[in-house]
Amino acid sequence: MPDPRRIVLAHGFTQTSGSWATTTPILRRALGECELLAVDLPGHGSAGDVRADLWGSADHLVELGGRAVYVGYSMGGRVALHAALSHPAAVERLVLIGATAGIDDANERAARRAADERLADHVERVGVGQFVDEWLANPLFSGLTSETAQRDDRVQNTAEGLAASLRLSGTGAQMPLWDRLGTLTVPVLVLAGADDPKFRALGERLATAIPNADLVVVEGAGHCVHLEQPARTVAAIRSWIATT
Repeated sequence: MPDPRRIVLAHGFTQTSGSWATTTPILRRALGECELLAVDLPGHGSAGDVRADLWGSADHLVELGGRAVYVGYSMGGRVALHAALSHPAAVERLVLIGATAGIDDANERAARRAADERLADHVERVGVGQFVDEWLANPLFSGLTSETAQRDDRVQNTAEGLAASLRLSGTGAQMPLWDRLGTLTVPVLVLAGADDPKFRALGERLATAIPNADLVVVEGAGHCVHLEQPARTVAAIRSWIATT
């Protein structure tokens, strides 16, 4: 497969397309002439008024991105995975960072859906600033610094947009995709942080279930691999593209 000329980037929950600002210059230097497009997902940034579930978010992503290599982090990884399944002609390659194919157990999924609903109610009650501060205090983001946490980017969102994202596209609302991963035919790179045991295990499971997938565990990184270790993340993507 030829080197990519277009790479579409999908951010995580509470972020915007601006969250990729520190990663894109490194990608450009590593990959040479390529078009990089960071998309605002429904409920976030310029798409703050857009309401969509994960399948609708995938449509939104591909409508803006076209045929390309898709790179998605966390929530953006789940959206990009849906895009690869629903728009296989558009997704040339797929990079999943700190992502999952969903929660298998129906009871656990229902519990997560209820927790997401409580979070949605909470952000509507306390507002974006307090919610983002509480969100970033989650141990999942302990590897971030005051700079890499990108708080100024996150607080551009609205409480209504984030609440809708949780209700429509949260992990609790996602039907598990594990039994569909075997239908993927595009090359897939799964990235996980060495210091993120939960998503490292999920990454191993993704890489096993997807026929043409490679797993790279990034040392010195937790959940936010591309923010904590941008150079290592880009090096892994560049090496993978060169061999697929």
